[in-house]
Amino acid sequence: MTRIRRGYIARRRRTKIRLFASSFRGARSRLTRTIIQQKIRSLVSSHRDRDRKKRDFRRLWITRINAVIRENRVSYSYSRLIHNLYKRQLLLNRKILAQIAILNRNCLYMISNEIIK
Repeated sequence: MTRIRRGYIARRRRTKIRLFASSFRGARSRLTRTIIQQKIRSLVSSHRDRDRKKRDFRRLWITRINAVIRENRVSYSYSRLIHNLYKRQLLLNRKILAQIAILNRNCLYMISNEIIK
């Protein structure tokens, strides 16, 4: 039998996969099977870490707010501040509060004092 030349479709698919893995090191950017496995792993990691990043930033903001609040008063805490914010219906999210805590501490002190009254 004569040799049949394969079409371009499989080669185009492999080329597309190789472009995805071009920045990987070693066999993970050269061997097709390894590239496919690494692609699956990397996409799983990126999907998982998108949620984890949100969690980590929220924890960071809470830590920053708590540190600044406790500096000002010994008895006042982050949980009381957030509770009083909700009670007064002040819609300031944790990201904004953390930025205020870092850039302008006096403003955060004023907010917390106004809430207490």
